[in-house]
Amino acid sequence: MSIHTVRGTVDKQELGFCHSHEHLFLAKGHPSTLNPALCLDDYEKTLEELLTLRSCGGRAVVDAQPLGSGRVEAWLLRVSIDADMHIIASTGFHKLSFYRDGHWIHRYSEKQLTEVFVHELTEGMYTGTDLGEPGHCIGARAGIIKTAMDAQRMNDPDKRWFYAAAEAAIQTGAPILCHIESYDEADELVRLYMDRGVPADQIIVCHLDRKLDYPERHRRLAELGVYLEYDTIARYKYHGDAEEAELIRQMMDWGLERQVLLGLDTTRERMKSYGGSIGLDFISVSFLPLLRQYGVSEEQIASMMIGNPANAFAWREAGRGA
Repeated sequence: MSIHTVRGTVDKQELGFCHSHEHLFLAKGHPSTLNPALCLDDYEKTLEELLTLRSCGGRAVVDAQPLGSGRVEAWLLRVSIDADMHIIASTGFHKLSFYRDGHWIHRYSEKQLTEVFVHELTEGMYTGTDLGEPGHCIGARAGIIKTAMDAQRMNDPDKRWFYAAAEAAIQTGAPILCHIESYDEADELVRLYMDRGVPADQIIVCHLDRKLDYPERHRRLAELGVYLEYDTIARYKYHGDAEEAELIRQMMDWGLERQVLLGLDTTRERMKSYGGSIGLDFISVSFLPLLRQYGVSEEQIASMMIGNPANAFAWREAGRGA
């Protein structure tokens, strides 16, 4: 199985130490009007972050910004070359509130959405989709399908965006990366995708670690074969890093070390080069040493940072599970 990066496909054994959910660039636009932290628009500063990560052993980053909401396709390719890092880009969609009124993503049919997602995965990423419809594209391809479930989408019977993502995943074998904001949303989205024929091990759920009160709900999803991408590290409005480490150790104690991925879900407020609080090296220099103090072994750390990303982001056989 291979992994699709912006510079082409690589064997999964070549991926290396990987941050499984970041935002490297965010162009000024509708998302930044909702939250100024959703703007990462300085090429040199992001390059600085990646070079710092590389100096700590980092070799790969998943960029979780989909089209139409601030993704900067050309810079993702350029920074992958300049930093000599594997960058996995996202197609798909974010929370629909991140798109201006009248944006094409609100009105495209399920078939049209599927065609856009598949094109980005197999032909190249579209450019200029924040303001215009998909048209011009570059040769760099997306490697994952980002989707986002929130309370608004949970309550909306119109699920065409999610159905399109499921169909694109089945047609191509690309994994689906799922933004969620509650346990119930995670359960609903995993059920929806599996009912549509997407295998559990082709699904990656993000942000579940914002809540620590029901660890058995984490366990249940992981035991299905779903990957859990934890990124609430150093997000102290939710909880401290000690509590995060305790959750991860519990998952290790349950024998689920092969289902956990780690990232920082970076914004402007979290990137040191932009004046933020931490930086892309925080996992390496601060959080992994903490995990070791909590009894997480080197083998388990290697699984979360190297082995699991290689498996989670590798494309499956097209049509599998359909």
